[in-house]
Amino acid sequence: MGKLIYGGLKNEIAMDDRVLAHVQAVVSSKLRRGEGFFLNWKDDPAIGDGRSAVWIGPGVPILFKYFGGRAIELNRSWLEQLTQSANSNGGMQLVDEPSISAVSPLTQD
Repeated sequence: MGKLIYGGLKNEIAMDDRVLAHVQAVVSSKLRRGEGFFLNWKDDPAIGDGRSAVWIGPGVPILFKYFGGRAIELNRSWLEQLTQSANSNGGMQLVDEPSISAVSPLTQD
């Protein structure tokens, strides 16, 4: 279980390393272009089963802390879904990874 630490050590968002790697790819792409956006997720039932959101923008320190030490192979279809949602008015919605059989038409050769 990794952590996204945003704007200081008190703001930690726990998420699976695989999810975190995909979030990092989208966040870094958006921030390189100077674009801010909301990151939205469903809270774990252990903390109330609600929803949370954080504004991700240039100029605020962000740390991606992984539990495991291995590089994670990224799912292009999932990256496209997350990027598309990050570009929307509602911000990036953390959704489940699509199965390998649910390949986007944009990724087929």
